[in-house]
Amino acid sequence: MKNADLLKIAASHGAPVYVYDSEKIISQYRRLTKAFDGVKYLKLNYAVKALSNIAILKLMNSLGSGLDTVSIQEVQLGLLAGFKPEDIIFTPNGVSLEEIEEASKLGVRINIDNLSILEQFGNKHPDVPVCVRINPHVMAGGNTKISVGHIDSKFGISIHQIPHLLRIVELTNMNVNGIHMHTGSDILDIDVFLYASEILFETAKNFENLDFIDFGSGFKVPYKEGDIETNVEELGKKLSARFNAFCKDYGKELTLAFEPGKFLVSEAGHFLARVNVVKQTTSTVFASIDSGFNHLIRPMLYGAMHHIDNISNPDGRERYYSVVGYICETDTFASNKRINEISEGDVLRFKNAGAYCFMMASNYNSRFRPAEVLWHNGEAILIREREIFDDLIRHQVDVKDLFVPEDTEQEKEDIEKKEGAEAK
Repeated sequence: MKNADLLKIAASHGAPVYVYDSEKIISQYRRLTKAFDGVKYLKLNYAVKALSNIAILKLMNSLGSGLDTVSIQEVQLGLLAGFKPEDIIFTPNGVSLEEIEEASKLGVRINIDNLSILEQFGNKHPDVPVCVRINPHVMAGGNTKISVGHIDSKFGISIHQIPHLLRIVELTNMNVNGIHMHTGSDILDIDVFLYASEILFETAKNFENLDFIDFGSGFKVPYKEGDIETNVEELGKKLSARFNAFCKDYGKELTLAFEPGKFLVSEAGHFLARVNVVKQTTSTVFASIDSGFNHLIRPMLYGAMHHIDNISNPDGRERYYSVVGYICETDTFASNKRINEISEGDVLRFKNAGAYCFMMASNYNSRFRPAEVLWHNGEAILIREREIFDDLIRHQVDVKDLFVPEDTEQEKEDIEKKEGAEAK
């Protein structure tokens, strides 16, 4: 997409607005499949939590992707988007046995990450194949809040609990058909994947009926021009060779699975916001936009970096700005960043806005959530309407008869007294 295309979208659909480039999503998907074309069976299960708009899910389905889901609602969205149940894996964390049973009834694959639920599910449904999520005790990821495979993480069954896991499988006679791990997001070093994969391969030897091994995801994408990223091509060659060797020793061709989310949609997303005020203080120049962390919380939540440029004035001289939102708290997107000169009314573009951005949007300060637009084949297609006031109160219940203003009570007493006096 070009700046002119984005400016037209901001003009026609309003700002703030999220825009997704389908061509980038497709190219990322094909890049990953090509990197692992050395294995016989590969399955990419798109992580729905990254961006769950039905249009995006249908695009993934058209590419041949499966789905990685973490809630029963994501399962239902996947089915609504046309995915076959067998192409959806349910990988929740800390949910009830009832929710897992509900997903199982829909025919999707089940991935269990704790011994308690594994034992309960195995006792009640020994004939339903399950995948188990292992915690390899590997510290990986770009931030402690998105590292999920270390020893203190709530995710997965510890590798030190494998004997207990095997005991449950034996006593329930359940069928474990998959082994899974996910160590974290924004992993740059492919040696982390290779090291953790050895732990997963060693664990897999304990199970005779495996159909697949799922290595999670967490590939780092570039957040600015010249930024480093995971070398998926090198990872593909090395991990494919090791996977094929394992399959040969195992005596069966297994499926190598990944669950990419951010890798597929992050760079495809652009968040557009208009500048309300340029405010000069004694120390800083603030560019205040018509949005806030109610629409894009990642910078405030865990210091995520989103490159910001001024698409209204891309050739202007660079100056230093702190880009802030309109929420009545500290609401900073970037501090003292070099951006082409900003004027009130300009449209700023936040890059890498495809993953975990709209999904974390809220109605904080009673603001409306923005529209979503898909840029596909040179056309801007609206895939989610901007919210309106009716959306804010749609599920609120009117309690007009519950509370009566004090002055109204006094008025009632005065009327009763007056009516009583007139009656006399």
